[in-house]
Amino acid sequence: MSSKPRSMRRLVPAIGLSGALCLGLLGSAAASSHREAPLIAEDPVADLTDLYAFVTPNDSNTVTLIMNAIPFEKPDGGPNFYRFGDDVMYAFNIDNNGDAHADKQFSFRFSTNAENDATFLYNTGPVRSLSDPNLNLRQIYTVTETDLHTGKKWSWGNNPVAPANIGPRSTPDYDKNLGTAAVRDLGYGYKTFAGPRDDPFFADLGSIFDLGGLRPLNQAHLIPLPTDKGKDGLAGYNVHSIVLQVPKSALVADDPTVGIWATTSRRSERVLRGDGTLNNRGKWVQVSRLGMPLVNE
Repeated sequence: MSSKPRSMRRLVPAIGLSGALCLGLLGSAAASSHREAPLIAEDPVADLTDLYAFVTPNDSNTVTLIMNAIPFEKPDGGPNFYRFGDDVMYAFNIDNNGDAHADKQFSFRFSTNAENDATFLYNTGPVRSLSDPNLNLRQIYTVTETDLHTGKKWSWGNNPVAPANIGPRSTPDYDKNLGTAAVRDLGYGYKTFAGPRDDPFFADLGSIFDLGGLRPLNQAHLIPLPTDKGKDGLAGYNVHSIVLQVPKSALVADDPTVGIWATTSRRSERVLRGDGTLNNRGKWVQVSRLGMPLVNE
C-alpha cells in the first residue's frame, strides 16, 4: 500500500511545520494508524492516528514532535464537538541509548470545564479569543517532562486547548484569534500546541479496503476496473493534534540517534463515586502505542 502525507502547513502555522527530518537525519514522513485495531476503534479519544518527528525548519536547534488522535472527526459535529480525553494521558516517549526502553517522557493531561451549566451549547456568541466568555466549553492541559532514570519532573500547566472551528459566525478569524493564539512559548526552546487540525495524511481508504485496490492500478487488479486517480479518504476530516517543540539537547544523550513513539494510557481502576462520577486511580496502563507507520496497534 502506498500513501503520502498532504502538506502539513495548515497543522500549526506558528510553529512552522514542514518536511520530515529527525535530528538532522532524513526520515520517512509516512505514518498512519487510522482505526486499524478493532478495540481501539471503539475508543476514539485514546486512538492515535499519526506520529511525526523532525528538525524544526525555522529553528534547527529544536525538534518538533506531533501526535494526532481521534480519527475521522467531522469538524461540524455539534453540539458535542470533539475534545481530548480527560482520563487519558497522552505521551511522547524517547529512547536515547538504543535499548528500546523510554529514557524520557513528555506527557499531556487535559481537563474540561463548562463555564455555563445552564446551557448545552458549545458557545453562546462569537468567540474572538481563548478567554472569550462566549466560549462555554474549555479545555486546558499540563505538559510534564519526566526523566525516567532519576524520576525528576518539570511541568508547565494551564495551557489552553484551541477550541473547535465552528464557523464564521461563532469563531470569526479562527486561525488568528484561536488557532495561532493557542501556540504557547514555554521558554528555553519549548513550545506547545493542542487542538483540532485538518488531518494531513493522504490515503485512498475507499479503494484500499475494496479488496486491496489502488485506483491508478485498477486494470492490474484481479477484478479490473477503469483506471482512476486516487481519492483522499481523509479529506475534510480533522484530528486532535498535540505538538511539542523541544531543544535537541532535551532529547539526546551520548548518541545523536533517538527512538520516538507515542502512547495513550489510562488509570487501571475506575471507581463509581456516590454522586455518579468516576474516580480514576491506580497505575497507568497503555491503551494505544504508535511508532512505526501503518502498523496495527
